[in-house]
Amino acid sequence: MNNPIFSSQNEASHAANGVPIVETSQITRRDPQRGLTLLQPTDFALRPGERAALTGPSGSGKSVFLRAVALLDPLDGGSIRWNGHAVPRTGIPRFRRHVAYLRQRPALLDGTVEDNLRYPYSLAVYRGEQFNPVRVETLLAAAGRAEDFLTRPASELSGGEAQIVALVRVLQLDPEVLLLDEPTASLDPDSARAVETIVTAWFESDPSRRATIWVSHDRAQAARVGNRRLAMDAGALVDETGAAHPATFASPVTGTAR
Repeated sequence: MNNPIFSSQNEASHAANGVPIVETSQITRRDPQRGLTLLQPTDFALRPGERAALTGPSGSGKSVFLRAVALLDPLDGGSIRWNGHAVPRTGIPRFRRHVAYLRQRPALLDGTVEDNLRYPYSLAVYRGEQFNPVRVETLLAAAGRAEDFLTRPASELSGGEAQIVALVRVLQLDPEVLLLDEPTASLDPDSARAVETIVTAWFESDPSRRATIWVSHDRAQAARVGNRRLAMDAGALVDETGAAHPATFASPVTGTAR
């Protein structure tokens, strides 16, 4: 029996009705070996049009939270809903397609830039989808890269160029949510701006059904890329935007990761 969560028409309907794209209920992550709570029980809702900027000291749990939201790591408690529906185990690959995670240091394959961009279409979850050169060229143009960039060997790319490829590889698949885990932390200023530009172009092309969470140590960058301010401290998520999102909080517990 088909789960309605997998209907693109249903996703658009929920977005129009203001249903959160992603909503967490008391999600928790623990490290039993060290006896630490890495992420305190957290309720969080991300709605269409939101660009959340998440800041906090190193080791506070920012990446733990982002990976938990992406369902990349197993939860020790709580649950996640996507467009108002629970995500079944069998639906996690589909969920990850629409709620995409980008890490700080991208992993590229041997071959050219185009080979890397074509790779996702070889995976079962994207069966039936086709590589779209026009979409890719549009995304690359937003980052100031010409068409001949596609023929560049991946092994010869700079760190900034590799991050742009990793970002385009995700964005071409048309996710609803982009989870960015300090994507510009190791980049030069020009490359960092290129990443910001391409994310902004993607978001602004359809803000009624898209959202982002951007982890950054740079508060100036956080102000540029976010319209909602989040902070993480010792595994506790705090919404600093104000009372506009009363459902977002972390329950206080002891033994958190520092």
